Amino acid sequence: MEVSLLFPEALSLPIALTLLACSALTSLITATLGAGGGVLLLVLMAGWLPPAAIIPVHGMIQLGSNAGRAAMTVRHINWPVIIAFAPGVLVGTLAGAWLLVDLPEPVWQLAVAGFVLYLCWGPPLPRASFGSVGTFLASALTSFISLFVGATGPLVAAFIKQIQPDRFSTVATFATAMSLQHAPKALVFSLAGFVFPDWLPFILAMIISGFAGTWIGLHLLKSFSNRWFNRLFNLVLTVLALRLIWLASADWLA
Repeated sequence: MEVSLLFPEALSLPIALTLLACSALTSLITATLGAGGGVLLLVLMAGWLPPAAIIPVHGMIQLGSNAGRAAMTVRHINWPVIIAFAPGVLVGTLAGAWLLVDLPEPVWQLAVAGFVLYLCWGPPLPRASFGSVGTFLASALTSFISLFVGATGPLVAAFIKQIQPDRFSTVATFATAMSLQHAPKALVFSLAGFVFPDWLPFILAMIISGFAGTWIGLHLLKSFSNRWFNRLFNLVLTVLALRLIWLASADWLA
């Protein structure tokens, strides 16, 4: 079988191979810096994939990538946080699937950016905000938004970073949380009519490529101290938040 037959007709072979390399690179970025790779991959895919395929396909790739990262760092996962996070994913996804509304994207972009900047640079939230109820509410809200805009990773990352200072725990818990958040998307978009089998070979190839990037990134993470990791983590999240503000401003000025 020719390699080109493994990819959808919407993608040429050079573009598909370029995206495979991008999957490895962005997974390396997320494993090393804690966040940023998923949003960067979303931006790159948006330039080449059909609009209707961007969020569903990206969601499945991120599911596989984050699941692989979580498996490789399983002993560092903060399980009490995940136990509180999981029910919120179900509630937020069901609410989003039930409403199926076309939300004004600039509003959500500004809201996500504002929360990310506050969590990175503002005064610490009360510890109660990071308890079971706070984690559940954060999970439900971001899961709801992710069905429509696919840009909630920085907010989840910033929230989880506030809970524990250890860099490996941050990466592992964030990967597990995002795996849970991306998992229901397959069902929601399948019910909405998206044909996943057409994209399955490409999705699997992207996940495998991302796994290689994750393996390299986790080895690079060992060379960082928690202090340097937190500084770089805040920097990456700030850049992503500023990008969301720029996108929202461009939409309103257009």
